[in-house]
Amino acid sequence: MTVTPDLALSPFTLFLLFLAGGLAGLIDAIAGGGGLITVPVLLGVGLPPQFALGTNKLQSTFGSASAMAHFVRAGTVRLRPALAGILWTAVGACLGAWAVQQIDPSFLKRLIPYLLLGILCYTVFTPKLGMEEVHPRLSHGVFYALFGLLLGFYDGFLGPGTGSFWVVAIMLCLGYDMRKATGHTKLFNFVSNIVSLVVFLVGGHVVFVAGLVMGAGQAIGARLGAKLVIKKGARFIRPVFICSVLAVTIKLFFN
Repeated sequence: MTVTPDLALSPFTLFLLFLAGGLAGLIDAIAGGGGLITVPVLLGVGLPPQFALGTNKLQSTFGSASAMAHFVRAGTVRLRPALAGILWTAVGACLGAWAVQQIDPSFLKRLIPYLLLGILCYTVFTPKLGMEEVHPRLSHGVFYALFGLLLGFYDGFLGPGTGSFWVVAIMLCLGYDMRKATGHTKLFNFVSNIVSLVVFLVGGHVVFVAGLVMGAGQAIGARLGAKLVIKKGARFIRPVFICSVLAVTIKLFFN
């Protein structure tokens, strides 16, 4: 039986968790990478790694849900055409969240920084990427089966950089512009977050007080970020996206 860590979270600590969640939600809705803020903060207040990961899924679910809802209401994302992606992502996330509680993720931890570095270089040296919609290279059915399963698994298993992988994959394979790709990324992030959260809950690796307080901040920050994405478009998203990928890559290499 898993025992929840005995944490005495002061009002000031809870306030810091709320602020961290808000900042992470804002960044995540625009370009991804909010986990760079939230996971270290959760570790910093004393959570063991598995509890930090599980609690992070709880709080990030609020942010991805808030951003996704805003993109759907604005018409940036239509749920019916993305249904296959939702289903495949859910399957992948379930498998990934189960696997990370069973095996050592060290191989992926070593590999992911190099993949992110590749994304960073490609984005920097392809300035027109995502500026306008282009002809898709894969059918929606093939794309969602492949990337939904793969990236859903990765988000449930480890997570850093998932949003970046989704955005670039959607732009390259489905031909969406960066604004539309970001909106769909939030949809699939929400799916993998909620499915992974259920698996972590079953494993007993969630601290509710910390997760709910951060989640409140996430919801507010994510809504603001989604509004900026819709209003400003690709020319605003691109530099934030590049900075976010660079920050995640440097942190993973440093670790």
